[in-house]
Amino acid sequence: MEVFNIGKENEQVEYKKSTAELKEGVISMAAILNKHGSGELYFGVKNNGDVVGQQITDKTLRDISQEISNHIRPVIYPEVVKKDYGDKEVAYVKFDGKRKPYLAYHIPRIRVADEDKVMDQDTYNDMLKERDSSKAWELQESKYTVEDIIGSDFRTYLNRAKEANRITFDSDEPAIVLEKLELLAEDGIHLLNAGAVLFCNSSMNDVQMAKFATDVKATFTDIRREDRGSIIGLSKTCEQYIIDAMDWKADIIGLKRVETPEIPVEAVREAIINSYGHRLYDNNQCNEIDVFKNRIEIHTTGGFPKGHTPEEFLDGNKKAIRRNKLITGVLYYSDDMETFATGLKRIKDLCDEAGCKVEFRMEQDDFVVVFYRNLREEWNQAKSAESSSLDSTTKRLPRDYQETTKTSAEAIKDIMRNNPTISAAEIAKLVGLSVSGVQYHIKKLKASGEIEREGGDFGGRWIVNT
Repeated sequence: MEVFNIGKENEQVEYKKSTAELKEGVISMAAILNKHGSGELYFGVKNNGDVVGQQITDKTLRDISQEISNHIRPVIYPEVVKKDYGDKEVAYVKFDGKRKPYLAYHIPRIRVADEDKVMDQDTYNDMLKERDSSKAWELQESKYTVEDIIGSDFRTYLNRAKEANRITFDSDEPAIVLEKLELLAEDGIHLLNAGAVLFCNSSMNDVQMAKFATDVKATFTDIRREDRGSIIGLSKTCEQYIIDAMDWKADIIGLKRVETPEIPVEAVREAIINSYGHRLYDNNQCNEIDVFKNRIEIHTTGGFPKGHTPEEFLDGNKKAIRRNKLITGVLYYSDDMETFATGLKRIKDLCDEAGCKVEFRMEQDDFVVVFYRNLREEWNQAKSAESSSLDSTTKRLPRDYQETTKTSAEAIKDIMRNNPTISAAEIAKLVGLSVSGVQYHIKKLKASGEIEREGGDFGGRWIVNT
């Protein structure tokens, strides 16, 4: 019987006696790719090059192809065919790839002679940097894995996306969701930078917030820096910082308290999420929120798209220019961002409707949304005019209570029934008592079980039992 010998193994050629060694063969492929970028693999050949053969069917070739497809990352597309050497059949795999480092079963290896050595960390990192250097920042592999995701932020995002009917698959498993959103790196373990900034406690998401005593950056009354976090979580932190810094006008309409912010909250929210969606992440600068006496500024690091101005986008007809296409696309699913360049128009429309002046300013390294606090002045002027035209009794006591003989305690309970979230200070204005007088009655009503408080001083509500 004739024996065929096809030569010795080397750094680019690997022999396996049969497909029982399929996993070892796939490992050798990744190691060869990392060293040489191409190679050959034979099943049915001894290490010395003697062809022993095995039965090769269509299923055999499919099994080899699927094992390679499922366990080498980045994915490659090799040639897998049957070869005949006399009466013996051999499975032959020819492969190449230009996207090293390659991993087999999640481990990077490199070819040394005819052995497959586990790659050292420095070599792996160098290969990774070289591969990613041509990719957009958001598409590069991060150091974060699925295990680093902030669970509460991820669930908040997914719930919003499903409520908006923009994510319709059933799974809530982070790994599955991230894969469908194309936020996983090719090894199936690490997140792309886009996924890391969206959902992890990432150091790439820094923001600085400050309140100043005047209209210039001279003396600050508060300063806060968040050095890490997720876009989902930090956008809420930034929003709350501005909400707490704003003035609110409280009107009593009937017995209902209606609050109006000096800047539309939806406009603030839009500006903040846009600042994260469109920022430049790899310039070692942070986003910034500045609260002055006369304005509030939201700074996006990286500036406005070169060659364009904000005014081009105010009619809502300009084509979107997206610095971070993947990040903004993911935020579209949760209804946080649109993909049609309408963000500036929405901010402007909301502010125009509220009477709040807004300005879009381009700086060398930043794009700034400036909300002016002009409504505070208008409110103060209106309040002064109203104060001078009303007598002291009318200012403090609505008509409903001027014409009643109800006791103060009964009046307080009536107000609480109609407006459970009202504060003691606001009750005092309505019934014509001092705040300490109202607090005295509240204490007695609590002691008698006629009223109780659900929740804290901020965000709580009154419950009237009798």
